[in-house]
Amino acid sequence: MDAYADIAALVQECRARLNSAAIADSLDTFGYHHQVLAPGIKGVDPALVLCGLARVGIYMPLYHDDENTKVYEHEIALVDSLKRDEVAVLCCHGILRTSPWGELLSERSRYLGAAGCLTDGSVRDTSRIRDLRFPVYSGGTNPMDTKYRGKLMLYDVPGEIAGVRVDSGDLVFGDVDGTVIVPRAVMREALGKALEKVAAENVVRDEIRKGHSLVDLFDRHGIL
Repeated sequence: MDAYADIAALVQECRARLNSAAIADSLDTFGYHHQVLAPGIKGVDPALVLCGLARVGIYMPLYHDDENTKVYEHEIALVDSLKRDEVAVLCCHGILRTSPWGELLSERSRYLGAAGCLTDGSVRDTSRIRDLRFPVYSGGTNPMDTKYRGKLMLYDVPGEIAGVRVDSGDLVFGDVDGTVIVPRAVMREALGKALEKVAAENVVRDEIRKGHSLVDLFDRHGIL
């Protein structure tokens, strides 16, 4: 199995079996204590899990538009370059006055096999995005376009979103509880640990239902 296939299989397994809490706990054991985005980033459809490899884009605010501004040039280039299981991560510095993502970018990304979009900015066309069943997580909703208001300036560079550093190639995982960034350097180890934790939690859940006390369970399994 080549490296890409290995990563793709790992992403698929995480999407099917993991949750944000298990991943956050696993990262804690590796000394990564600040990988969960600040509360407020939510899924357009909370039932959809966001899971894939980050492609980072950095926005700057604008207050005008003219023939030289070319507001969409880098945004289009980033979206058109998305590959299977990649997530567009649009760092907007928490500015919610504009929506860098909507239905048509979702359509294109879905066609390319991308895994979703994460932004601390706003999104629009949310009812159509829900109909597509394409995972999009954002800081809010706003019908206003980026034109006159913002431009993606750089992509595939380090960024920060909702208080967490993110690099292209890191794993993004979001569900109804929150969104976690898993650094590429510890991805396999941290996700492997999280999968072990989920398996152990399944055992503990069964034992709780049989009447075992929390004291006994924690003493034997070390998890709650």
